Amino acid sequence: MQLVTRWRDWSPLRLLPSRFSYQQVPALSISSLNLDGPPSGLPWREPRRRCGLGGKMTLTKGITLAIMAIVVLALGAGGGHQYHRHRQRIKEEDKPVPYFWQHYHRLNGFYNGIRTLVKQEDYVPENGYNQTEPMPMPTQGYHSEPPMDPVVYDPYPDYTSEAYLENHHAVAPCFLDAADEVSVPDVYAYPGVPQHMTQPFFGAYEALGIRDDVCFERFGRLGPYGYGYKESHGGLGPGLQSENVGSEKVYKQTGFIDYAKVDWGEAQQRCFAKNKHRFEDDTASGKKRISRQAYVLRTWTGYEYDPQQILSLRAMIAELSLKSGGEYDVHLLVHVKDNSIPIWASKEAYRETLEANVPKEFWNISTLWSEAQMITYYPEPFPFNFANMAGAGIHGVYRSAHFALQWFSQQHPEYDHFWNWEMDIRYTGHYYEFNNRIGEWAKNQPRKGLWERGKRFYIPKIHGDYANFTAFVEHETREKDAHHVDQKQSGPVPIWGPVNTFPNKGMLPPLNGTKPPTSYDKDNYEWGKGEEADLLVFNPLFDTSVTNWVFRLDVTGYDNTLAPPPRRAAIITVARLSKRLLDTMHEEVWRMKHTMFPEMWPPSVALHHGLKAAYVPHPVYFDRDWDVEYQNQIFNYPKEEWESPFGWGEHNLLGSSFYYNSGFSGALWRRWLGQAENFEGGRKQEEQGTGRMCLRGTLHHPVKHEKGPTG
Repeated sequence: MQLVTRWRDWSPLRLLPSRFSYQQVPALSISSLNLDGPPSGLPWREPRRRCGLGGKMTLTKGITLAIMAIVVLALGAGGGHQYHRHRQRIKEEDKPVPYFWQHYHRLNGFYNGIRTLVKQEDYVPENGYNQTEPMPMPTQGYHSEPPMDPVVYDPYPDYTSEAYLENHHAVAPCFLDAADEVSVPDVYAYPGVPQHMTQPFFGAYEALGIRDDVCFERFGRLGPYGYGYKESHGGLGPGLQSENVGSEKVYKQTGFIDYAKVDWGEAQQRCFAKNKHRFEDDTASGKKRISRQAYVLRTWTGYEYDPQQILSLRAMIAELSLKSGGEYDVHLLVHVKDNSIPIWASKEAYRETLEANVPKEFWNISTLWSEAQMITYYPEPFPFNFANMAGAGIHGVYRSAHFALQWFSQQHPEYDHFWNWEMDIRYTGHYYEFNNRIGEWAKNQPRKGLWERGKRFYIPKIHGDYANFTAFVEHETREKDAHHVDQKQSGPVPIWGPVNTFPNKGMLPPLNGTKPPTSYDKDNYEWGKGEEADLLVFNPLFDTSVTNWVFRLDVTGYDNTLAPPPRRAAIITVARLSKRLLDTMHEEVWRMKHTMFPEMWPPSVALHHGLKAAYVPHPVYFDRDWDVEYQNQIFNYPKEEWESPFGWGEHNLLGSSFYYNSGFSGALWRRWLGQAENFEGGRKQEEQGTGRMCLRGTLHHPVKHEKGPTG
């Protein structure tokens, strides 16, 4: 036991050169915890395997059990009691001490189903914020059927309206087939929310312009793409065995579409060809040019495309590309792990690799790449690394996932923005509404205070509306940050224009339009309004130098005899990047030999070159009823570097709906799909209770599997 304890205390950080200081995580003790509320289990933990003899009783098993009983009795009579006490003492010593947040009450409003739907004006959230107990789940008094019908959810502009056509070109409708006979189906939502539905702790629908008075259940959201009907009708099968009251109202409108015959690549190409005029400059008519965006999903050879993944991909293409008249193209950027396959030299090898690793309906939206290819595209040397904590090569996807996206953007100059998306993200709401609204929100954000707002978690219960949050951040920047931030290692306070005066081995010349037109004090939140953002991320843009984030010093190409440059990072590499930002990243890598760890590279390039970067305050839920004052302290004001939520304090995000290590996010998604999770949920519970779940638009990450039981 002593050996195990020593092994647990060992850390590779002890082996680092003297420029680093090792700091042990302080041990948690019972005295540091809030024990007023009883701790409850984690419903999203993976269940342990149950062991036992099991099976049919045989003569051999009976003899075995008898011998075991005699041995146990002998131990009990001759010292077994002392042995039991010894084992119990060891067990108590090894028992993990719960984190503080585990003592908050569990929130269950997520699981209230469609039989509890109410209009927004009648809705009362369950959250008590640790001041009162959360609202209990209803046990009676709810409807036997959903009290309202699902309706078509249409977040698009009215493309045929006089107001739209006054400033824009006409939009030609797109179809799933070449004959223009199979229309792209609509998505359905309920015009209400389940009573006592949980409120998000971070972010706000209102701030982004996303509706929060509707909710989405699995049949209205995924049914139009093949969920819940038989493969013989063109569906995918999942959902057939789950609770389905009222689902026929969706299929009555959409019908059954045979997606086995759909080629999504050709459908996107036809849609763009019909609407090409929308994306061209037209000074003669004065019509506005619409920007084009690439939605790039990062996948790899050997990836398993389960039915739920295919449904999500279909939804992305239908909602982002076809329904919008070609404003987006969805792409699969496929990492070929076997570097010996000459995908860049042999069309046959390329085709065979593609067809063996991607479902047929997505072949024509796929692009293959490999690390061997990146070695030739961004050749060595890459000198002057501060600390390669991953111990991997510079061209490996773990340290340089951005290389492939930079390369892809150079092959596709037709796009204005590129979304770098991961395969383990799911969204319960409408993709176009989410993407469009956050893009518009960012466009309307002024540059003043944007980096300072971006480093903080926006907690509406603390900060009020986003306008109040903006004013609060400016005040705190002047009164607090300016006096406490080490500006040599972190950059100036406030950030106003490019941060490029640090010692280095050379920088690219400044970009046009990045120099502030006036001073910070004279600007009245005007600079940057109406300007498209170069970088949108979904977690705060934190200063790596004030955390113990393990990859904070994976910085290459800058003089490592000097201090590292000021840096920013956002955990999880999902982001929207402008063509301008990706071009600059590309130039920095091939010309200057500069690069950093993937989550740090785009934000740091934006920082150095004065580009517009923003953290999107999308709604993030927690599975516990946190005290928001304490939550604000933990997430926005850690007292020590190791307490940062982006370092050893990351355990505080385990129960969130969006973080790289969240356990709750996947469990919540599977429950929404009607699957049982750790013996909770599933068909029987939904049928005997309040029906299937209905969530507002929520970004889930990570979702590592979607194969739970439905029984």
